[in-house]
Amino acid sequence: MKLDKLKPAAGAVKSRKRVGRGTGSGLGGTSARGHKGAKSRSGYSKKVGFEGGQMPLQRRIPKFGFSNLGKVVYKPINLDTIAILVEKTSAKTVDKDLLLANGLMAKNDKFKVLGRGTLKGGIEVKANLFSETAKQAIESAGGKATVI
Repeated sequence: MKLDKLKPAAGAVKSRKRVGRGTGSGLGGTSARGHKGAKSRSGYSKKVGFEGGQMPLQRRIPKFGFSNLGKVVYKPINLDTIAILVEKTSAKTVDKDLLLANGLMAKNDKFKVLGRGTLKGGIEVKANLFSETAKQAIESAGGKATVI
């Protein structure tokens, strides 16, 4: 076998359809586009979601729901997370800067302290919101819960 004798398998290579080259070619006249209609015209492009004039799905289905642009979302931080953080950093005050520095929240997040877990020692916690159980747990451990 020689390299110059290699050729593709039979039927693997097809020549492209040359449309619009006269009636003798068999593909003249309508150029294989059929008769009339939008698809036969030059410059045709179907809009996204077009269903041939039928009412499209995105318009048939009813609208529902509501997005409240004024909603404030608080990131939950539990007392057990704060206890681990205090143990790790030996901080006396837990605030946004400390949580931000330790990767527990993003710069623009607001956070709410929740009551899961316990605290040891008097720690001052500054947060946007506190749950009732969290506030009681902080104050019963000798700490201070401050709303910022």
